[in-house]
Order: sequence, then structure tokens, then C-alpha cells
Amino acid sequence: MKANAKDLGINLVESFSEFKEFKNIDRATMMRVLEDVFRNILKKKYGPDANFDIIVNTETGDIEMYHLRLIVEEGEVEDENLHITITDAQKLEPDYQVGEDCIQQIYLEDFGRRNVLNARQALMSRIIELEKDELFRKYGDKRGEIITGEVYNVWKREIMVLDDEGNELTLPKEHMIPRDIYKKGDTIRAVIHSVDMEKGSPRIVLSRTSPEFLERLFELEVPEIIDGLITIKKIVREPGERAKVAVESYDDRIDPVGACVGVKGARIHGIVRELRNENIDVINFTTNDALFIQRALQPAIIAKMDIVGSTANVYLESDQVSLAIGRSGHNIKLASKLTGYQIEVYRLNADTEDDVDLDEFLDEIDTWIIEEFKKIGLDSAKDVLRTSVADLLQRTDLEEETIVQVQKILREEFDDEQV
Repeated sequence: MKANAKDLGINLVESFSEFKEFKNIDRATMMRVLEDVFRNILKKKYGPDANFDIIVNTETGDIEMYHLRLIVEEGEVEDENLHITITDAQKLEPDYQVGEDCIQQIYLEDFGRRNVLNARQALMSRIIELEKDELFRKYGDKRGEIITGEVYNVWKREIMVLDDEGNELTLPKEHMIPRDIYKKGDTIRAVIHSVDMEKGSPRIVLSRTSPEFLERLFELEVPEIIDGLITIKKIVREPGERAKVAVESYDDRIDPVGACVGVKGARIHGIVRELRNENIDVINFTTNDALFIQRALQPAIIAKMDIVGSTANVYLESDQVSLAIGRSGHNIKLASKLTGYQIEVYRLNADTEDDVDLDEFLDEIDTWIIEEFKKIGLDSAKDVLRTSVADLLQRTDLEEETIVQVQKILREEFDDEQV
């Protein structure tokens, strides 16, 4: 039995080389844990009042334990765990005297097989808990920061990412840009979105769709933001499609939009590539609500505007309506989120008497095709005919052949009339 306990003791010491490699635990903490574990089993064996010295070599994992007892005369031992006779003490060291502390080394094999097994289990349990707590604290302090990791596993609903220390992070499907496609081994950048404890283990969720991710990318590309010369006031996104960023400068000599875009778009191009060609509108922030709405609806040009409560009624020429609404309605939706106003668009001088609503063509044109035109603010036949094929290709999900065929059908409605 003693030999087996000795073997277990050796294994316990050798296993320390594994314990000390835990990624988020420093050596001082590791030493404290080891001391606590062994002090507990010593107390169980020798009693709660017994006195011990424990020395841990954090480099090798060697553990030295010493039992300290008061040396007393023969017949004066009240507790063998606290006292030792002068005769027994001098067997260990001939120079000992009554009243001194006798220091006797204790070896792992002295504990017995069961106690050594319990020590190992307790040690592993304590270290794993510390590892989880430290990982939770570490990433809890990094919420909102960008991290670069390596894709380790790709599943249907999420991706497992490893950081540079091998910690497991999660990128759920809903936090991925629609055009994101990854395979094992790919490098990925994302922002730390949330850190929670689930069933006793930290769950670190990454995001590439949050406004914070776009904000951090701007900070990386635009030094003036980090320097405090330019402030990002607000960001709204339709991930992978379009984003609007309101910026402000406290230095009149700095053009915040120009600084964010860079010479020939040098600064913003890298961000656009990272976001899978997401269109990014950088806008000068202003406290003038009407002007802010006007800037938010760019590239559309507003002819007139009425603000009533939280609603902004904007009036545009017919050829500006589709620009204001944007592809699949993204432009007007984001402008509303950015400004905080519900934006309603009206045609200023639509010649509705001579025009025909698209719904009148349901017998000849499929409903889903008509809906594609309506998404970008084209509700009538003349709206579609006034818009070039190239523009329609860019703003809708329709194929060129379909657009050409639709315009042919609509043009026949007006015969030779000037559209």
C-alpha cells in the first residue's frame, strides 16, 4: 500500500507540470492553491491545531512539508500532534533541546493512497475553478474590444474560435455578417460582445454585426478618433448591407468625414472589405435636426421637410425617392434609426394622373418582382421607366433580363408618350 501511495505521490508532483501550464493562472496563485490543498489534508490527518510549513517549488512542482512540534520532557506529551519528547526529537537531530521546535519532514507516501488521490482531485478541481473565474474576469474586462482568433470548428449555428492562448470563444450565426464564410484554420476578427457564466463555465460571445465592431474598426484606421480629435456620435447598421456613422470634430481645422474616409478612401476601404463590402455613409453630426435628417438621407436631395413631433415628412422630386429609400429600404430605415425620427417620404410633383400604379400590372408581372421595385420606392410605371437598368441592377435583386422585360411591358402602356 505504501509503495502505491508513493507512486501516486510522484504522479501528483509530476502532474504539477500540467497544472502550472493553465493559461490564466499565475504561479503565485498556483503555489497558494497547492499549499491550501496540502494544508487541508494535513489538518485532517494531524488535527486542526497542528503546525506545518509547506514549501512548493513552482518550477519543478516539488513539495516539501514539515511538521512542527514543541519538544517536551518525558511524560509531558499532551498531544502527539503538538508535542514530542526530547528522546524522540534527538533521534531526528541530536542537538535538539527541550523548549525548541522539532521540525520533522513529512513525505507524500505517508498520507496513504486514498488521501493522495483526494489531494489530486481537490487540486484539479480548485485549479479548474480558478481557470474559469480568471477567464471570466479577463474577458469581462475586455467587452467591446476587438480580438483576432483562429476558427477551430464550424457548426450550423455557431463557430468556435480559439484566441492566441487557446481559450474557446463563440461566434453565433446571428452575430455573423450574412456573407461571412469561414472554414477551420481561418483567421477572424470580431468584437467581444458578451461574457456570461453558463453551467459554471464562461461563455464568451463574439460579434461582427454589432455597431461596436464597426466603431473599433474606425478607431484602428483613424488615429484622430483615438487622439480624441474626432468623436463617433452614433452608428447604425444593417450588417453586410449598409451602415451610417455620425461623426463630430471639436477642432474646426479637421474635417471629420474626410479624416474618416481618408485620401481616395484609403482609410475606409479596409473597413469596407472587413465588413464584406458593407456600404458605409460617414455623416457630419449636428444638433440641427432638420439638417441632420437631410444628411442622413443622402444621397437623396430633399426639396422640403416638415417635422411634427417625432415624425419627419420629407418631400422629394420623383427621381430622388428611390435614392432616399435605398436598396430594400435600408437607407431610409438607417436614417430613421440614426436621427431618431420616423421619416415619411412624399413625392413633390408626381404626375399621378398620367401614371399607372405597378399593381395594375399583376396580370403580366409577378408579385415578387413588383415588390422588389416597391422596396426601393418605385410604386408606379413611370418611376420604373425613369430609372436606368444599371441603377435598378444595383438597387434590386433582379436580373438584367427581368428588368428589361418589365420596362418593355410598362413602356407599351404609354405607347409613344414621352416618359
